[in-house]
Amino acid sequence: MTIRELVSKYIQNTERVLAEMKVVQDLTRVDEEKVKSVVDHAKRYLEDAKYYEKRKEFETSLASVAYCEGLLDALRLLGGVEFSW
Repeated sequence: MTIRELVSKYIQNTERVLAEMKVVQDLTRVDEEKVKSVVDHAKRYLEDAKYYEKRKEFETSLASVAYCEGLLDALRLLGGVEFSW
């Protein structure tokens, strides 16, 4: 798989997760507004990934989408959101 194909796959998968993910209501361990703030950051990293993909800067795109996925995984591990890859 080329880096271009890998970037495309990661972006599509992350877009699906962001569309289907649910923020857990009535959190006791994590503040809901902070969770939403981190989700917003993740969305911006995804937009960066798509921007760099269009510019054919695939290494930067891959780094951006990987950071987005890391933020989403961290939120899931903390119990702030629900989704599956």
